[in-house]
Amino acid sequence: MSDWLEVVRQVELLEETTLDAGLITQMARRAERAGPSRINFYTPTFKVYASSEIKGCGKQSWPAVSITGGECKLACDHCKAKILEPMIPAHTPQDLWRVVNQQVDLGAQGMLLTGGSNHRNEVEYAPYYATIRRIKDTFPAFKIALHTALVDLDIARRMEDAGIDVAMMDVIGAQDTITQVYHLRRSVDDFERSLEFLVATDMKVVPHIVLGLHYGHFLGEWHALDIVQRHRPDALVLVVVMPRYAPQDRPFATPDAHAVGRFFMDARAAMRDTPLLLGCARPAGRVKSQIDAYAVMAGLNGIAHPADGMVELAARLGREVRVTPACCSIAVGDEVMAIDVEGGGLQVDIQKVIESERARRRQVDIKIVRAEELTQ
Repeated sequence: MSDWLEVVRQVELLEETTLDAGLITQMARRAERAGPSRINFYTPTFKVYASSEIKGCGKQSWPAVSITGGECKLACDHCKAKILEPMIPAHTPQDLWRVVNQQVDLGAQGMLLTGGSNHRNEVEYAPYYATIRRIKDTFPAFKIALHTALVDLDIARRMEDAGIDVAMMDVIGAQDTITQVYHLRRSVDDFERSLEFLVATDMKVVPHIVLGLHYGHFLGEWHALDIVQRHRPDALVLVVVMPRYAPQDRPFATPDAHAVGRFFMDARAAMRDTPLLLGCARPAGRVKSQIDAYAVMAGLNGIAHPADGMVELAARLGREVRVTPACCSIAVGDEVMAIDVEGGGLQVDIQKVIESERARRRQVDIKIVRAEELTQ
């Protein structure tokens, strides 16, 4: 087994990143049994790492559209509906048709279609299905990824009939999180049934698990993973809570990066044949470098907007590195691409990058600690 601790130390851009040596060793052992794998970095920012073929795309390639504008009845504690405010509003089916035509003219490849929930965590799409069908018939190559919220079988089938390409929903595994964070009178079983109904259709289904959703702490994430494992969707997106809009009286802690890394490792073991993607949403700064490094070492298939040093780390660990120049305001492009991680992407000659960019490498000391030190 190669010395992954030494490999990490060789990546200059990780010099200020604190990682758990024991966790790295566990990941290395699991990777040795699984063998090398491909990793795809979804970002427009890596043009410097490759040829002139890799270019960024316009910011309108994957616009986000909300049928309720910035309104949501739930106002969950981690979001307060603020995530909807920068989206393009489409309050009527006619608005949606107009918006899509405008975005197609601007070069859009697809869109995220979402909206605020009612008090039962349902987005009221019923008036829009005929327009969605019209969009798909008129622009067959235009992809529509829909945030479904909770659904029954009839609603799932109506989404399928409308031509939705990708159905996305959060899977929550703790009743206290549903009640306290989401202010919702629904059960964990309701979330599992919704996932069951979605995977019974021909839509691509890409559920999300939000790590640290219970005020920055882990509570139902492993149960949510069990639910997803039972229903085998097309891909699973993992994100880490970013509670920038949390109320002062119910603050969120920054989730523990090492716990996030352990979850990545467990998710990879549980979903061996399912593409796993780390989505855009996660805390910034040093904790992002920790999280992203664990994602690379745990064997996730893709990372949206990776931290500096991740391309080199993946290459040094023997992973085949590809870059998909995707733009996304809230990861929609990444999630659609995650259902086909084996195809697409441009292969990067990382060795040339390392040789040229690290020619003057200085000696660095990446802080790698033992697990027991993390709690002191």
